[in-house]
Amino acid sequence: MDLLIYGSYGYTGDLIARQAVAAGEEPTLAGRSQAKVQHQAAELDLPHRAFDLDADDVAAELAAADVDAVLHCAGPFVETHRPMVEACIDTGTHYLDITGEIEVFESVASYDEAATDAGVQLLPGVGFDVVPTDCLAAHLVERLPDATDLRLGFQAEGGLSPGTAATAVNSMGEGGAVRRDGRIKSVGAAHETRRIDFGRGKTGAVTIPWGDVATAYHTTDIENVTVYTAVPGVARLFMRSSDLFAPLFDLPGVTDTLQDLVHATVEGPDEETREHTHCYVWGEASNDEQRVVSRLVTPNTYTLTVDAALLIARKVLDGEWEAGFGTPGGVYGPDLVLEIDGVERTDEEPVHVVSR
Repeated sequence: MDLLIYGSYGYTGDLIARQAVAAGEEPTLAGRSQAKVQHQAAELDLPHRAFDLDADDVAAELAAADVDAVLHCAGPFVETHRPMVEACIDTGTHYLDITGEIEVFESVASYDEAATDAGVQLLPGVGFDVVPTDCLAAHLVERLPDATDLRLGFQAEGGLSPGTAATAVNSMGEGGAVRRDGRIKSVGAAHETRRIDFGRGKTGAVTIPWGDVATAYHTTDIENVTVYTAVPGVARLFMRSSDLFAPLFDLPGVTDTLQDLVHATVEGPDEETREHTHCYVWGEASNDEQRVVSRLVTPNTYTLTVDAALLIARKVLDGEWEAGFGTPGGVYGPDLVLEIDGVERTDEEPVHVVSR
């Protein structure tokens, strides 16, 4: 398998590497720590490389590894994506990652022309962020091609990995984001609440700055995008008040201390938890006359990330790719997510909107 997994010894990277080996594939493992990647490679009997993304020779390392694609798993991606993207463009290597950060999607999109000229695909967000929601967005716009508003959301079971938790810490105090009239707009944290039926009855949900605020526009051309997640009542109150504490996160050492705490205490869901938990995804597209709703039931978010990332990596290595920046649903269509075991999609009948 001509794939390099960077950040292979992190929680999600390790799950991906082990699943690849179980499928009979031989990716190259890579990361910053020589000791960690060497230990993992010895256990899995795989080739490996160690290099720092701050170094000037990332492109040389990729060229020496002689791979066709990189699956970047080392976050927070807002800090790590640029040198890898640029090295992939310089070496003609396809770029995949598992980010969910709006800033990263928009940044990678800015390399579209350079990637097109180089004949490589840049496809961030090939995990739970944002494969299921992006594919649902593509499906909804097929159902209602002249939709003007798109709302997406999810209710996830299980827990967080250290990387996801660290990314959440990085974004604390930054508020929320929505897309309005084609532009990404900053809003307060959890600025809007709504009761949503994700598939198991209505529950409280709040807006979050999820990656689809960036990607859904590229996939569907819908100019108004909002993303929600199900959150218990007490947590909703905390999220809405978090803007008050934003200045604290700018103080020296606060974020670093929280990051250290995350890595010391968060382990990520174990195998049993991943096997017995699911995620419920909801989407609604509308215009002045009609509204359509569709839903997905998926495996645990980390299980889906592993399966989706490897599915897309195999497609790329088999020659199924488009040069330039892309999104999962935009490049591979709305049914991509249905190729993953355990994913089901249902549609509600369209509803005609009554003008007030």
